[in-house]
Amino acid sequence: MIPSPLNDFELTCPVPISDYPVVLLAHGGGGTLTHQLIERMFLPTFKNPLLEARHDGALLPAQPGKCAFTTDSYVVKPLFFPGGDIGKLAVCGTVNDLAMCGARPAFLSAAFIIEEGLPMAMLWQVVLSMQAAAQQAGVQIVTGDTKVVDRGKGDQLFITTAGVGIIAPEQVISPQRVQPGDAILLSGDLGRHGMAIMAAREGLDFESVIESDCAPLTDLVFSLLDAGIEVHCLRDLTRGGLASALVEIARSSGHHIHVDEKAIPVREDVRGACEILGLDPLYVANEGRFVAFVAASDAERALAILRAQQAGDAAVIIGQVQSTRDHSVTMRSVIGANRIVDMISGEQLPRIC
Repeated sequence: MIPSPLNDFELTCPVPISDYPVVLLAHGGGGTLTHQLIERMFLPTFKNPLLEARHDGALLPAQPGKCAFTTDSYVVKPLFFPGGDIGKLAVCGTVNDLAMCGARPAFLSAAFIIEEGLPMAMLWQVVLSMQAAAQQAGVQIVTGDTKVVDRGKGDQLFITTAGVGIIAPEQVISPQRVQPGDAILLSGDLGRHGMAIMAAREGLDFESVIESDCAPLTDLVFSLLDAGIEVHCLRDLTRGGLASALVEIARSSGHHIHVDEKAIPVREDVRGACEILGLDPLYVANEGRFVAFVAASDAERALAILRAQQAGDAAVIIGQVQSTRDHSVTMRSVIGANRIVDMISGEQLPRIC
């Protein structure tokens, strides 16, 4: 389902939808439609000097500091969901991975694998969404690729994005920097992305519409770093959710992590949806949430900085790094008992990103 009228896209799409209502199979790299997609859709929408060079690769300007590089593929089903779509997800997911390294995102590549028969208006909407997300994140899409596969071989659309970001020379953010006493900050409520996807995929009707939290995290992260907050580690809470992220950091750092379940915000509609589906919100994926491990002396100031921004107004302190006695994660439950938080076995919700 496309969540807005197609007529708007037919009026603005630079590739004539009346001529090409669907993406047809283009044999070879120089097919007419492929050429039109590049020349009249991708290049004008993602317009920037590096892309306009029309070279086989983008020639990136040298930047002072260290370079971070990441890549990811997006196969979400359905392509459109409340709060986002595969295009927004592809950009946000990659810039967020860079931000978690303390890297300011600079450049992205985007590769499209398009199934024959995909409605042109749907592709155009995804491309517009990608550009809007890139502008919000302050990043340029500077190179890419387009392939069309036979009908039935690609499930409409897959996108692969890779990103380059710049880290200040003195900045080091990693699990190995986590220290006993560090405060653990969570940037907002949990579980909305996974539940938004499930509701859209299965046609579930809840009392309120659950929208994905999909968003770029760059501004939140750099509001902390630019303010001089002593940030030791950052992790976005995608597949596996908060629980998996904490377990990974505990194992990598060699320290024990303790959190308080009562401090972890989960919206009532999301909690109810999880109960219906037999899911634990701690393990449900998010696309606009992260945890920050900061020095205890900076915890309250960091919390105030996050809460001063709309994207972080629900930020909370959820726990602390306690000691080096082991590398487990424990949680104090709402009834006051402690329990071990472990990695989930298998994938709880496939095709959510």
